[in-house]
Amino acid sequence: MQLLAWIVRAISALNRVVGETLSWLALACVLVCFTVVVQRYFFNTSTLWVQDLYVWLSGAMFTGVAGFALLRDDHVRVDIFYRPAPVRRKAMADLFGVVFFLMPFIYVVFQFGWVAVARSWGYYEGSSNIGGMPGLFVLKSFIIVFCVLVGLQGLAMALRAILVLADREQLLPEHLRYSANDAKEAH
Repeated sequence: MQLLAWIVRAISALNRVVGETLSWLALACVLVCFTVVVQRYFFNTSTLWVQDLYVWLSGAMFTGVAGFALLRDDHVRVDIFYRPAPVRRKAMADLFGVVFFLMPFIYVVFQFGWVAVARSWGYYEGSSNIGGMPGLFVLKSFIIVFCVLVGLQGLAMALRAILVLADREQLLPEHLRYSANDAKEAH
């Protein structure tokens, strides 16, 4: 059980570092978008690679921080049954959801994404816009990053649920426990 707790902590730490780092891309998106607006409305010009950069930064950010959002339980959830449920029922729901919904979804996205990413890398795909940014293959690689980070965080969720069902949640730090999330929601 100690090993399971260590894996949950390690995966959660990885997603926290990646998520907090890539979340700074939101500032870059705002600055690039501001630049596009200034170019267009004050200088009556437009640079396609800057417009591409705005879209690419936001795509990289949203796919890269998805595991962090899952860690923080920030994904949209209809939780009229989940929120008031006892901790063990939440653990069972999370374990079921990860095994029967999240992991199959990640598998399908990875299988189709791998083909698209490999093809893109094969000919160093660039922007479809004339004068756009080269290197679209790098952005498409974030499909794989998404699968890896969300898949790992799903594994961490399943392992956390197993620890709860085995009455060993105390092996996790306070911020990774269900009870800490319940306390956060109460405030």
